[in-house]
Amino acid sequence: MIQTQKKVAIIGSGLVGSLLAIYLKKYGHDITVFDRRPDIRNVEFSGRSINLAMSNRGWNALHEVGIEEEIKKIAIPLDKRAMHVVGQPEYYQKYGKEGEAIWSISRGVLNRKMIDLAEEAGVVFKFEEKVWDVDLPEGKLFTGETEKGAWQEYQYDLIFGCDGAFSRVRHKMQRRSRFDYSQDFIDVGYKELTIAANEDGTHKLDRHSFHIWPRGKFMLIAMPNLDGSFTCTLFMPFEGEVSFENIKTNDDAKDFFKTYFPNVMQDLDNLLLDFFKNPTSAMVTMKCFPWTYWDKVALVGDSAHAIVPFYGQGMNAGFEDIFVLDALIKEHQDDWHTIFEAYEKVRKPNADAIAELSYRNFVEMSSKTADPKFLLQKKIEKYFASQHPDKWIPVYSRVTFSDRPYAEALAEGDAQEAIMKEVMSLPNIEEKWNSAEVENLILSLL
Repeated sequence: MIQTQKKVAIIGSGLVGSLLAIYLKKYGHDITVFDRRPDIRNVEFSGRSINLAMSNRGWNALHEVGIEEEIKKIAIPLDKRAMHVVGQPEYYQKYGKEGEAIWSISRGVLNRKMIDLAEEAGVVFKFEEKVWDVDLPEGKLFTGETEKGAWQEYQYDLIFGCDGAFSRVRHKMQRRSRFDYSQDFIDVGYKELTIAANEDGTHKLDRHSFHIWPRGKFMLIAMPNLDGSFTCTLFMPFEGEVSFENIKTNDDAKDFFKTYFPNVMQDLDNLLLDFFKNPTSAMVTMKCFPWTYWDKVALVGDSAHAIVPFYGQGMNAGFEDIFVLDALIKEHQDDWHTIFEAYEKVRKPNADAIAELSYRNFVEMSSKTADPKFLLQKKIEKYFASQHPDKWIPVYSRVTFSDRPYAEALAEGDAQEAIMKEVMSLPNIEEKWNSAEVENLILSLL
């Protein structure tokens, strides 16, 4: 298909901005990516990253532009969760069916690779160039050293805001009449920690598992890197009895790790160093609408729908935005007004659904994964699904190993939860969990 060549600006050189640039370059557009930060390929990583979990939606988007195999080289497949519960031996929970896995990738490593690939395709990047203002109707950008200093003006046909949860482009759109916007911080923060590789470069924990230490109101997770290390994330309340606020000294931190995470003690020095060196970061759910302005400006990824990271779907959802946008470009060709209108209409309900699912998964991962009743419910669901794979697809699989809409996964999940509530209230459910009685009850409720 032929598209009229446009001058396109993308604000933000993160994962979504660089992938969008690769997609739009295919159509022959003239593309410039602006970023206020330095080129990530020349900087040390900042210690505020959570390793990414690439799943079906992300791979679909990479496959469509022919870079999936290239990215798989820098990723490690994880086919199960490794659960570390206090006072119990480590145990494993398989994710999906045989061969289904999520893939651990370092955000920084992936971002560097994507910028390289975009540059190879002919995209121009302007780093350390701060966008201060956007003239929406005219498609103009204004950049400069400081907000009060001299600005340079650029004119574009299309502008895409891929500049994250605190987007400059969205900030400008918020001033329009009837623009809905909300942000909701959770009272839990996160901190990046590292478990170093063994002397011989091997991993200290199983390298094909997503490791979770659920501890009720807080938890630790760890995902493997290619160099033998693990990137860990400690999620914990900012304030309260066990909280970031209450760990002030090395001794406090030592006691904390000793009490709650005894099996990571061999790496204590590393953990303590990271604990006091790396920042404590906040997590926000941000929703807005509309995502577009005329046929000029569109928000993609976190700038339109930032979510908390507990489903591992932030990047996958952003990549899926691009995949959907691309399908609409193929359908409507040069009609950017229709493309943008259809894009926000299709994606908004799904963005809201994954925001809700991500928030719920936080509650599940931190407190329920160690609860016997919850584990029994999951066991019943798994058993029933193995008997009737066409009738029961777990929500996690619908989100992670499928490309059906997120909104559908949320609705189906709610329906399943209502059924399981009845099942779990049966007398002596512990004894007869895999009986014909339970199976028939679920079938009748379906």
